[in-house]
Amino acid sequence: MKKKAAILGASGYTGSDLIRLLLIHPEVEVIHATAEKHVGKSISDVLPYLRGFLDLELKPLDVELIPDEVDIVFTALPHGKSAGVVKELVGKGKRVIDLGADFRLSHQTYREWYGDHPCPELISRAVYGITELFRTEISEAQLVANPGCYPTSAILGLAPLLKYGFIEERQIIVDSKSGVSGAGRSLELAYHFCEVNEGVRAYKVGEHRHTPEIEEVLSRYCGLSVRVSFTPHLIPMDRGILSTIYVKLKEVVSSAELIALYREFYADSFFIRIVPESVYPSTADVRGSNFCDIGVKVNKRDGTAVIISVIDNLVKGASGQAIQNMNLMLGFDESLGLTMPPVFP
Repeated sequence: MKKKAAILGASGYTGSDLIRLLLIHPEVEVIHATAEKHVGKSISDVLPYLRGFLDLELKPLDVELIPDEVDIVFTALPHGKSAGVVKELVGKGKRVIDLGADFRLSHQTYREWYGDHPCPELISRAVYGITELFRTEISEAQLVANPGCYPTSAILGLAPLLKYGFIEERQIIVDSKSGVSGAGRSLELAYHFCEVNEGVRAYKVGEHRHTPEIEEVLSRYCGLSVRVSFTPHLIPMDRGILSTIYVKLKEVVSSAELIALYREFYADSFFIRIVPESVYPSTADVRGSNFCDIGVKVNKRDGTAVIISVIDNLVKGASGQAIQNMNLMLGFDESLGLTMPPVFP
């Protein structure tokens, strides 16, 4: 018998991609979905691509309406709205994957960057959901904090070098570029076609809320005090993140040596693909998939290394990684239902 899933916030880009991916999952089916702006409508009326695939009636955001037989709940809600809902779900014994930021940070850091937390008592119980780094903890968790999209690309790109002490942990620059879907589905002037087409712009320079997420997770995982200079950019495409990461090497090694290190580190990680030397990944190579492609180049002239990490921001950066985590939580192989190749062209 298939496991049952509920998606709270099903009409946004993240919720929509959760549905798309779960429709092909052989062991899980979506039986409950909410969307506050579309209560009473069929999900296929709100997301026409689902016609003939799923015709669930969208429900209001009320934990009491979630069927008892639901095994896993995905909360794809705006930051600040998940915490109270998650508290109710955990109280009912449900296993939860939160795709917002409410449980990604320590209490102190959350307060500094977001303000007061609605239920700080749950923060210590949440497991951060970078699947490749925290598999055991995720498999045993009741509550998983699914990572942000930018942090996913940066953390996966940096973890091997920091873990093995190859770089200076306080001299890291992360330059990331994201497609417009990363801003969500809300109607804001800054994300209209005419505002983003034919241009690239930086935003929230030195103050983006994903900065402390990258720092905290890498510091905890590697046992270091990591600091990054992070600058995000918006580029005129739908999907994808490309992070170019600049680091100072403690001692100069070759590109081939670092590539071998990355391949060994991610040897058991199906969704991490290390590209050959002098090949650099493109967002087009991972579009619509759960893969993260990583390329590495050593600049011996100045003793630095450049890491290129690319993901689909809606899949590996959100919904795909959430399903990868769900698979571990429910006892499945982590790649189940996610092994489709990227979309090309």
